[in-house]
Amino acid sequence: MDSPAFTFFHVAISLIAILSGLVVIYGFLAARKLEGVTLLFLATTIATSVTGFFFHRDHLLPSHIVGAISLLLLVGAIVALYSFHARGAWRVVYVVGIVASFYLNVFVLIIQSFQKVPFLHALAPTQSSEPAFVAVQGVALVAFVTVGAISLMRFRAPATA
Repeated sequence: MDSPAFTFFHVAISLIAILSGLVVIYGFLAARKLEGVTLLFLATTIATSVTGFFFHRDHLLPSHIVGAISLLLLVGAIVALYSFHARGAWRVVYVVGIVASFYLNVFVLIIQSFQKVPFLHALAPTQSSEPAFVAVQGVALVAFVTVGAISLMRFRAPATA
C-alpha cells in the first residue's frame, strides 16, 4: 500500500506524534501531566507504528522491528497510565515507555531525513557509519537519555481526589 496518499498520511501522523511528543516531554520536565496531548501522542505514535507495517516489503526490515518495539513500549505506557495511573513503579514504566517510543520516532525521522533530504543524503549516503549520521543519532540518543533521566526525577503522578 505504497500510494502517495498513504505515504502522506503516514508522514503527517508521524510529524503530529513528534510535535505532541515534544509537548508531553515538556510536561514531564515541568512536572505536569498533560492528559489531552498525551492521548494525542499515544494515538498518533501507535498509528505511526501500525501504518508502517502496511508499506509493501518482501521481507522483515529494521523498521518493522523498530515499529514492534515502539508498540510494546506504548502498550506498557498505556497500561501504566490508564490502569495504574502512573503511580509507584508504574510511573517508571510510563515515563520510560513515553520517552523511549518518542525517541524511536525521532530515530526514524533522522534516518528518513538522511535518506530524503538531498543535503543530508550527500553527507551520509549509506547512513551506516558516516560521521554526520552517527553524530546526529548519537546526539539524539544522549539528549533522550538525559531528558528521560530528568523526567524520571521530576514527573510525579498527581494525587487522586
